[in-house]
Amino acid sequence: MLNKCYCATCVGVEAVIVTVEVDLSVGIGIHLVGLPDSAVRESLLRVVTALTSYGFRIPGRRLVVNLAPADIRKEGSAYDLAIAMGMLAVSEQVKLPACGQFVIMGELALDGRIRPVTGALPVALQAREAGFLGCVFPAETALEAAEVDGLSVYGVSTLAEAIEVLSQQDDCDRLLVRKPVAPDVFRPSGNDFRQVRGQHVAKRGLEIAAAGGHNLIMVGSPGSGKSLMASCLPSILPPMTRDEAIETGKIYSVAGKGFRIGGLMRERPFRAPHHSASLVSLIGGGPQAGPGEVSLAHHGVLYLDEIAQFSRVLLDALRQPLEDGRVTISRARYKVVYPASFMLIASMNPCPCGYYGDRAGRCTCTRGAVESYLSRISGPMMDRIDLQIFVYSLTAVELLGLSGPSGLLPPEESSADIAERVARARAVQAARFADEGIFTNAAMNARLIDRFCPLSDDCRHTLEQILDRMGLSARAYTRILKVARTIADLAGEADIRPAHLLEAAGFRFLDRRGLSD
Repeated sequence: MLNKCYCATCVGVEAVIVTVEVDLSVGIGIHLVGLPDSAVRESLLRVVTALTSYGFRIPGRRLVVNLAPADIRKEGSAYDLAIAMGMLAVSEQVKLPACGQFVIMGELALDGRIRPVTGALPVALQAREAGFLGCVFPAETALEAAEVDGLSVYGVSTLAEAIEVLSQQDDCDRLLVRKPVAPDVFRPSGNDFRQVRGQHVAKRGLEIAAAGGHNLIMVGSPGSGKSLMASCLPSILPPMTRDEAIETGKIYSVAGKGFRIGGLMRERPFRAPHHSASLVSLIGGGPQAGPGEVSLAHHGVLYLDEIAQFSRVLLDALRQPLEDGRVTISRARYKVVYPASFMLIASMNPCPCGYYGDRAGRCTCTRGAVESYLSRISGPMMDRIDLQIFVYSLTAVELLGLSGPSGLLPPEESSADIAERVARARAVQAARFADEGIFTNAAMNARLIDRFCPLSDDCRHTLEQILDRMGLSARAYTRILKVARTIADLAGEADIRPAHLLEAAGFRFLDRRGLSD
């Protein structure tokens, strides 16, 4: 006698339906096949103990459990519930008419409780595409899967509740999970730019970066406000669109962080790894080829404080995701691709002592020491950073908001005001790239730059002068065009103008010859 149930496994952020075939025949013993890892092989003990704790018997015949397709390695404990349902159905101890219509996921405790699993969101999306009626998930992870339209998602906490759903009992609708209602007003986290005194050039650069999804580096003395301004960035970023939220949510779901959010993410992620982070934690990989910080920052911000303290290996590893927007992790039998399209925001001191360029003249470093310190960020890495800003330390008058001996400066612009301009620019880009599969100007390739960044004769002459004077690389040239396109969007201009190009080039101070003179 043969029975089939269905569960799934995740390869990267994509799910693959796994058929759990349970056969009961003459003989004795329980056998599990289908390329399982040690955690999956141990599931038989968990399943048997959980079933007996509920009073079910284990047939005294031969049970063969096959996880198909057999060429994909099965990892983790999420197959427990599907195996248990298959055993009950094939031994005819419980009638489960809906067993073949649902994707069933869950780890069983020895007393029959069901523990959370990873990957609920991509599994639910694949289940809908494959035509399943619905999914059965642990209650803690069902909420993220409930965001998938056209699919019935049940959240169960015990083996008894799972049986209730699959036997289609009348009161099982109480276990149906509804999509959470999003608040009417989006309130981002982070500090407010109203708290930042002065630094108008840096704040303008961060506004441009937020509007176009551009990478940015701030170079300045300790205490100049670099970290504070970086922490204000989430407060001006628009909420994620549904497509962006699903893409990012799949990564968090696979990483086991989705159930902590409770539904789809609205706020863009802000990840700030320490400079002592390992290559695996930053890029991804490990025994299960999991996502790293660059993928967890997808459609959000990756902030590297004191980027010069990061090892050259880590910074070089960032070059591919910065250019391609994805990370490829290769193994002997397979490879996994994770999205990694993020804004890189970095900060660093300008020299070993930290005070080069300080208005008080406190720097004690030689010219060679300054250039050596700045060279820790390689040229190819710096080419991938669109906006480069030198942040000066504030004077006492600026810090206190004074305009003179007796007057006060007007209050600083709030994040809400900046966010409105950023949202308008993002709306322009959403309409521009509606059929291109990207969301921001920073993601344009050469074909899209030619299409959406046409230059007049005046603009070409201006750009020619910029390139000659600064000696820029071809990659830096495209960065200037992308930033100029964003500046034009913020200004509500349909075409790029010479002033936009000049402002964009002004944010590449590290490319200038004789910087340390």
